[in-house]
Amino acid sequence: MRIILVLLGLSLVLSCKSEPKSAEKETKAEVSLMAGSDTLIYPEEKHFKSIRQITFGGDNAEAYWSFDDSMMIFQSNYKQWGVECDQMFLMQVGETFQDTMPPMISTGMGRTTCAYFLPDNEHIVYGSTHLVDPKCPDVPLRRNGKYVWPVYDSFDIFVADLDGNITAQLTDTPGYDAEATVSPKGDKIVFTSMRSGDLELYTMNLDGSEVTQITDELGYDGGAFFSPDGSKIIFRASRPKTEEAINEYKELLSQGLVQPTEMELFICNADGSDLRQLTFLGNANWSPFFHPSGEKILFSSNFEAEGGFPFNLYLIDIDGKNLERVTHGKTFDAFPVFSNDGKYLAFSSNRNNGGTRDTNLFIAEWQE
Repeated sequence: MRIILVLLGLSLVLSCKSEPKSAEKETKAEVSLMAGSDTLIYPEEKHFKSIRQITFGGDNAEAYWSFDDSMMIFQSNYKQWGVECDQMFLMQVGETFQDTMPPMISTGMGRTTCAYFLPDNEHIVYGSTHLVDPKCPDVPLRRNGKYVWPVYDSFDIFVADLDGNITAQLTDTPGYDAEATVSPKGDKIVFTSMRSGDLELYTMNLDGSEVTQITDELGYDGGAFFSPDGSKIIFRASRPKTEEAINEYKELLSQGLVQPTEMELFICNADGSDLRQLTFLGNANWSPFFHPSGEKILFSSNFEAEGGFPFNLYLIDIDGKNLERVTHGKTFDAFPVFSNDGKYLAFSSNRNNGGTRDTNLFIAEWQE
């Protein structure tokens, strides 16, 4: 699950082809983005031409672009916006929220996660627990001294319009259903489900029909995204191998928990065929997203860290070669998402948070 993270005592946010824009929209968005300050870019971050901070408090993550790149949907638990746990907020590209609040377009009930635009740019899909309980669920963070994520069996996937009205429920099977993202082709959704007894990846049509399981190996498969042409899927997974690790994974899962500290990236065709492991780096490698070329993956990792931090962004070719570090933060950079036109990168970071635990959204102008 892609959720608000507290790891080693530090609160962080852990754990889609586009329609042409009008000239008026494009000019307004680009001028606003270019108004950002380059002082938020570390000297080594050569891929960032300019950068703009979008939020200024709380934990903000999972910012995903509409198909026409004019809007973004993201999740936040910022208490000054009147929420107790993650809810979904809508922004027009070019807006910032230092002194204002974006419109909330989830119900305000339960916990929500992983919203994504549908191709019509008028609806989103997201996971929510509100049907089971309108209150925020508890967030267990440790079992036997080890950091864990909850995978709530109350999560189901819903469709809502941009006024926050739920227009459809796409899943209703017992157990966890969440982490839905949409193919840039506009024909399929990929998501994580517990319906088989393990956390596997599935695809379905935009109306929830033709649900197809595409992974079946023991471990937590999640955070999946389609390639720009819709032909491939990148995701992160745990793969317990030893008897001890397998038993621990199964025991935690029986309690609705997973341990996300050892994860690698995997890539496959959109139907699950030709599955192969992409990274062999150790520690936690996650939040992958395809580069606009479709030939590289941008992801977050702490493989170079000895004490859990920092997490930084890295690029790697889809054949596993040419690993390159992209960000050089001191604590946490994750959730990289390219705009559909490939010009901008949205991500979450602890930079410029004044020494607090806040994780904010940033949009950088990308350069090769």
